[in-house]
Amino acid sequence: MAEGNKSLINRRQLMVFSGAAAFSSALPFRARAQNGANTAVHGLAVFDDLKYPAGFNHFDYINPQAPKGGIFRFAVNEWTLNQAPDTFNTLNTFSALGDAPPRMESCFDSLMTRSLDEPDAVYGLLAENVTVSDDGKSYRFKLREQARFHNNTPVTAHDAAFSYDLLKEKGHPALRLLLAKMESAVAEDDYHLRLTLKGEDAGQNRRLITSMVLLPVLSKAFYTQHSFDGNSLTVPLSSGAYKVGAMSAGQYIEYQRHEDYWGKDLNVNIGSNNFDRIRIEFFRDRQPAFEAFKKGILDWRAESVSKSWANDYDFSAVQSGKVIRNRFPAWKIPSMQSWALNQRRERFRDPRVREAIGLCFDFEWSNRNLFSDLYQRQQSNFSNSAFEAQGKASPEEQAIITRHAGLMDDATRTALLDDPVTMPVTDGNGRNREQLRRAAELMKEAGYQRQGKWLVDKNGQIFTLEILNNSDGFNRVYNPMIKNLQAIGINAEVRMAEAATYQKRQLDFDYDMIGFASSSSSTPDRATLAVMYGSESVSLPGSQNYTGTSSPLIDALLDDVAQADSRENMTATIRVLDRLLRYRRDWIPCWSAGGKLIAYWDKFGMTEAAPYGGYPEFYWWYDHEKAAQLGKT
Repeated sequence: MAEGNKSLINRRQLMVFSGAAAFSSALPFRARAQNGANTAVHGLAVFDDLKYPAGFNHFDYINPQAPKGGIFRFAVNEWTLNQAPDTFNTLNTFSALGDAPPRMESCFDSLMTRSLDEPDAVYGLLAENVTVSDDGKSYRFKLREQARFHNNTPVTAHDAAFSYDLLKEKGHPALRLLLAKMESAVAEDDYHLRLTLKGEDAGQNRRLITSMVLLPVLSKAFYTQHSFDGNSLTVPLSSGAYKVGAMSAGQYIEYQRHEDYWGKDLNVNIGSNNFDRIRIEFFRDRQPAFEAFKKGILDWRAESVSKSWANDYDFSAVQSGKVIRNRFPAWKIPSMQSWALNQRRERFRDPRVREAIGLCFDFEWSNRNLFSDLYQRQQSNFSNSAFEAQGKASPEEQAIITRHAGLMDDATRTALLDDPVTMPVTDGNGRNREQLRRAAELMKEAGYQRQGKWLVDKNGQIFTLEILNNSDGFNRVYNPMIKNLQAIGINAEVRMAEAATYQKRQLDFDYDMIGFASSSSSTPDRATLAVMYGSESVSLPGSQNYTGTSSPLIDALLDDVAQADSRENMTATIRVLDRLLRYRRDWIPCWSAGGKLIAYWDKFGMTEAAPYGGYPEFYWWYDHEKAAQLGKT
């Protein structure tokens, strides 16, 4: 993990971790009050009415007159599923195997697509409309007959049914968790697909469907002839706005806009997918990537190192105005950047140990000396959202806590009702004696005694802590923390790992401590949360339950999220979850820039950023006049 990097982030077409929530059974979805069950609707939303009516022209956050053309060249800092930012050896991004190139999902269409200026609305893409059964268990999609794969064969309901079954059986763990409640995917004919969910709770079923409709529709013909499991650089047949173009494994990949894209004139696509080519360059280290940006080899850069943002952007192109620096607002979605201590290893199961390790990170000193005071301390895994707990528990939160009192002891109940746990604040002078003294006391309370230089357990085993790291840039943060850990008797060290080793150890949960950053939806579903916090994901290789959390109380709160009957109820429930995670010290919160630090060569047009996510390469456009002025045609 590097400063600010996102190792799990979602694009408009594949927000697999940004689910939909349930609400009252009065309507199947808030598609408009006049649309009840068994009525075909053009879109679905969870807690709010749809912003865009049937037959709308385009999304408001794009420019419908945006010209097509040009190239967008960059090195990614945000990715999803099995994707990697520094190499790739497979083009299958929907499996847990191998390293796939980021943005591979842009080659695939889904039944519906998300609006980025609404918290949880989806509108028809491959699907012209959807009809919901009275009991909320069955969803019948009418596919557009003009939809085509890139070889001009039709995209049918048979492809869609095949895709859902394949992803449920062999897909990435996050996809398998999402589809666990799917009972069947049936092609009734060439253009009608019925998805049936097996949960008896209609609210939970309604919750899942708006995440499921964002999954890719794959070609049955292609994956009948090619293995889904193996690592392969064979270009898969797909139907999206882009297709794989030139590439060199581990060096670069280009996504080429498909001129005959079947859906280019749909209202959900107007004004987006404007670049002829999107080129991703792969670098093993951030400095060569930065040098490539300075030389104009890359067009756009999301800066993840605060020191560089403060000190390194004084080169001539910045001074002349050819390169623009900007701080874009953070997306209105929950975000986190934290360290995970692996509770699958016994020595990290005591929350006092986890608290002690967290106390050895002096954020104020780091912010002053390493981050140029650009960051703010995160306190929650739901930062930048209404889900972050504040103050004493509200009456709604109290009711949730009381309902689950049988799953907690008195100390936990008292803590959940009180102000949430926050990270201590130091004076930033680097002499963090009070925190280190408290950390030493906690380790002693947890049963560890000082024996010479190191703490040992009752069997005389030295307490060790290996921090798994794949970014040289992060060592400057870890090194002062390691000195503090060693000062209280923890034998700590950083273990550097190259990309393939790091991914394998991460997938196998073979580490003591790692860093992780992610964003999710403003309406997260149970599967979104369970992949990080649920007991069912503890032993699932490839899940994001990096802490090894397994708690009946957490699982009960996840069930409550699935059954939430209003946004207010869902928000209160996740706030209680936030209180519990912070009390348990499952994660050590890091920091946030409070926005996105972006630099780019001044050759693009753009509208105001979409508030709920969306990468610039999908709705910015190439400005030929600006590019000509730069001398970069």
